[in-house]
Amino acid sequence: MSDLSKRAAPEAGRLGRIIDKGGYVFAAGIVLAAGILLLEVFLRYVFNKPTLWAHETTTFLCGLAFLYGGLFCVSRNSHIRVVLIYDAIGPRAKRWLNVAISILSLIASGFFAFACWIMVSKAFWTPNGSFRMETSGSAWNPPTPALVKGFLLLILLTMAVQFLILAFNYLRAPVDGAPERDA
Repeated sequence: MSDLSKRAAPEAGRLGRIIDKGGYVFAAGIVLAAGILLLEVFLRYVFNKPTLWAHETTTFLCGLAFLYGGLFCVSRNSHIRVVLIYDAIGPRAKRWLNVAISILSLIASGFFAFACWIMVSKAFWTPNGSFRMETSGSAWNPPTPALVKGFLLLILLTMAVQFLILAFNYLRAPVDGAPERDA
Protein backbone atom coordinates (compact mmCIF):
# COMPACT_ATOMS: atom_id res chain seq x y z
CA MET A 1 0.00 0.00 0.00
CA SER A 2 1.44 3.38 -0.97
CA ASP A 3 1.76 6.29 1.45
CA LEU A 4 -1.00 8.18 -0.37
CA SER A 5 -3.61 5.44 0.13
CA LYS A 6 -3.13 5.17 3.90
CA ARG A 7 -5.42 6.54 6.55
CA ALA A 8 -4.57 9.07 9.23
CA ALA A 9 -1.03 8.83 10.55
CA PRO A 10 -0.84 6.81 13.78
CA GLU A 11 0.79 9.83 15.45
CA ALA A 12 -2.31 11.92 14.65
CA GLY A 13 -4.28 10.06 17.33
CA ARG A 14 -8.07 10.02 17.64
CA LEU A 15 -8.40 13.52 16.23
CA GLY A 16 -6.57 12.44 13.09
CA ARG A 17 -8.93 9.50 12.63
CA ILE A 18 -11.94 11.81 13.05
CA ILE A 19 -10.48 14.26 10.52
CA ASP A 20 -9.80 11.39 8.12
CA LYS A 21 -13.42 10.22 8.30
CA GLY A 22 -14.65 13.80 7.85
CA GLY A 23 -12.92 13.89 4.50
CA TYR A 24 -15.78 11.83 3.05
CA VAL A 25 -18.24 14.63 3.84
CA PHE A 26 -16.17 17.19 1.97
CA ALA A 27 -15.53 14.80 -0.91
CA ALA A 28 -19.30 14.44 -1.19
CA GLY A 29 -19.48 18.24 -1.26
CA ILE A 30 -17.26 18.26 -4.36
CA VAL A 31 -19.53 15.69 -6.01
CA LEU A 32 -22.57 17.78 -5.04
CA ALA A 33 -20.91 20.88 -6.52
CA ALA A 34 -20.32 19.02 -9.78
CA GLY A 35 -23.97 17.97 -9.83
CA ILE A 36 -25.09 21.54 -9.23
CA LEU A 37 -22.91 22.75 -12.09
CA LEU A 38 -24.35 20.11 -14.41
CA LEU A 39 -27.86 21.18 -13.38
CA GLU A 40 -26.96 24.81 -14.01
CA VAL A 41 -25.60 24.06 -17.49
CA PHE A 42 -28.77 22.09 -18.29
CA LEU A 43 -31.10 24.81 -16.99
CA ARG A 44 -29.16 27.60 -18.67
CA TYR A 45 -28.64 26.09 -22.12
CA VAL A 46 -31.67 23.82 -22.49
CA PHE A 47 -34.39 25.89 -20.79
CA ASN A 48 -32.69 29.30 -20.82
CA LYS A 49 -33.51 29.55 -17.08
CA PRO A 50 -30.26 29.94 -15.14
CA THR A 51 -30.30 29.91 -11.35
CA LEU A 52 -29.18 32.70 -9.02
CA TRP A 53 -27.54 30.34 -6.56
CA ALA A 54 -25.53 27.73 -8.52
CA HIS A 55 -22.25 29.61 -8.95
CA GLU A 56 -22.01 30.81 -5.34
CA THR A 57 -23.08 27.45 -3.94
CA THR A 58 -20.44 25.54 -5.90
CA THR A 59 -17.78 28.08 -4.99
CA PHE A 60 -18.78 27.74 -1.33
CA LEU A 61 -18.74 23.93 -1.37
CA CYS A 62 -15.40 23.76 -3.17
CA GLY A 63 -13.91 26.41 -0.87
CA LEU A 64 -14.89 24.42 2.22
CA ALA A 65 -13.44 21.25 0.69
CA PHE A 66 -10.12 22.93 -0.09
CA LEU A 67 -9.87 24.40 3.40
CA TYR A 68 -10.60 21.00 4.92
CA GLY A 69 -8.00 19.49 2.60
CA GLY A 70 -5.20 21.24 4.48
CA LEU A 71 -6.35 19.75 7.78
CA PHE A 72 -6.82 16.38 6.07
CA CYS A 73 -3.19 16.44 4.84
CA VAL A 74 -1.97 17.26 8.35
CA SER A 75 -3.85 14.28 9.81
CA ARG A 76 -2.31 11.98 7.19
CA ASN A 77 1.16 13.50 7.54
CA SER A 78 1.16 14.02 3.78
CA HIS A 79 2.37 17.60 3.73
CA ILE A 80 5.29 18.68 1.56
CA ARG A 81 8.77 18.14 2.92
CA VAL A 82 12.23 18.24 1.43
CA VAL A 83 12.72 14.48 1.15
CA LEU A 84 16.26 14.88 -0.13
CA ILE A 85 17.21 15.92 3.40
CA TYR A 86 14.52 14.05 5.35
CA ASP A 87 15.25 10.66 3.78
CA ALA A 88 19.00 11.07 4.24
CA ILE A 89 18.89 11.39 8.04
CA GLY A 90 18.62 8.66 10.64
CA PRO A 91 15.57 7.70 12.73
CA ARG A 92 16.61 9.72 15.79
CA ALA A 93 17.15 12.88 13.72
CA LYS A 94 13.83 12.28 11.89
CA ARG A 95 12.06 12.05 15.23
CA TRP A 96 13.43 15.41 16.38
CA LEU A 97 12.81 16.96 12.99
CA ASN A 98 9.17 15.75 13.14
CA VAL A 99 8.81 17.30 16.61
CA ALA A 100 10.35 20.60 15.44
CA ILE A 101 8.20 20.72 12.29
CA SER A 102 5.06 20.02 14.33
CA ILE A 103 5.87 22.71 16.90
CA LEU A 104 6.70 25.30 14.22
CA SER A 105 3.51 24.39 12.36
CA LEU A 106 1.55 24.70 15.62
CA ILE A 107 2.93 28.21 16.10
CA ALA A 108 2.19 29.16 12.49
CA SER A 109 -1.36 27.78 12.75
CA GLY A 110 -1.85 29.77 15.95
CA PHE A 111 -0.69 33.00 14.30
CA PHE A 112 -2.92 32.38 11.28
CA ALA A 113 -5.86 31.59 13.58
CA PHE A 114 -5.31 34.90 15.40
CA ALA A 115 -5.24 36.79 12.09
CA CYS A 116 -8.31 34.86 10.98
CA TRP A 117 -10.13 35.80 14.20
CA ILE A 118 -9.73 39.48 13.27
CA MET A 119 -11.20 38.73 9.84
CA VAL A 120 -14.03 36.61 11.33
CA SER A 121 -14.97 39.28 13.87
CA LYS A 122 -15.38 41.79 11.04
CA ALA A 123 -17.38 39.25 8.99
CA PHE A 124 -19.83 38.46 11.83
CA TRP A 125 -20.19 41.73 13.75
CA THR A 126 -20.62 45.37 12.83
CA PRO A 127 -18.28 47.97 14.36
CA ASN A 128 -20.94 48.76 17.01
CA GLY A 129 -21.07 45.08 18.06
CA SER A 130 -24.32 44.06 16.38
CA PHE A 131 -24.43 40.59 14.85
CA ARG A 132 -24.45 40.79 11.07
CA MET A 133 -22.99 38.18 8.75
CA GLU A 134 -21.07 39.43 5.75
CA THR A 135 -22.85 38.55 2.51
CA SER A 136 -21.68 38.16 -1.07
CA GLY A 137 -23.40 41.25 -2.47
CA SER A 138 -24.85 39.32 -5.41
CA ALA A 139 -28.49 39.11 -6.42
CA TRP A 140 -28.87 36.00 -4.20
CA ASN A 141 -26.67 37.56 -1.47
CA PRO A 142 -25.97 34.54 0.79
CA PRO A 143 -23.76 34.84 3.89
CA THR A 144 -21.16 32.49 2.39
CA PRO A 145 -18.18 34.86 2.85
CA ALA A 146 -18.77 34.94 6.61
CA LEU A 147 -19.36 31.20 6.75
CA VAL A 148 -16.13 30.44 4.87
CA LYS A 149 -14.17 32.73 7.18
CA GLY A 150 -15.69 31.11 10.24
CA PHE A 151 -14.90 27.66 8.86
CA LEU A 152 -11.31 28.74 8.17
CA LEU A 153 -10.96 29.78 11.81
CA LEU A 154 -12.25 26.39 12.97
CA ILE A 155 -9.88 24.60 10.60
CA LEU A 156 -6.87 26.61 11.81
CA LEU A 157 -7.71 25.99 15.46
CA THR A 158 -8.20 22.27 14.81
CA MET A 159 -4.97 22.22 12.81
CA ALA A 160 -3.11 23.77 15.75
CA VAL A 161 -4.49 21.08 18.07
CA GLN A 162 -3.56 18.38 15.54
CA PHE A 163 0.01 19.71 15.36
CA LEU A 164 0.18 19.68 19.16
CA ILE A 165 -0.93 16.03 19.20
CA LEU A 166 1.60 15.18 16.49
CA ALA A 167 4.44 16.91 18.37
CA PHE A 168 3.51 15.12 21.59
CA ASN A 169 3.26 11.71 19.92
CA TYR A 170 6.49 12.17 17.95
CA LEU A 171 8.23 13.19 21.15
CA ARG A 172 7.15 10.15 23.11
CA ALA A 173 7.43 7.63 20.26
CA PRO A 174 10.21 5.05 20.15
CA VAL A 175 13.09 6.01 17.90
CA ASP A 176 11.73 3.91 15.01
CA GLY A 177 8.78 6.35 14.87
CA ALA A 178 5.88 4.12 15.94
CA PRO A 179 3.71 5.70 18.63
CA GLU A 180 3.07 3.76 21.83
CA ARG A 181 -0.54 4.96 22.29
CA ASP A 182 -3.03 7.60 21.09
CA ALA A 183 -3.28 11.08 22.53
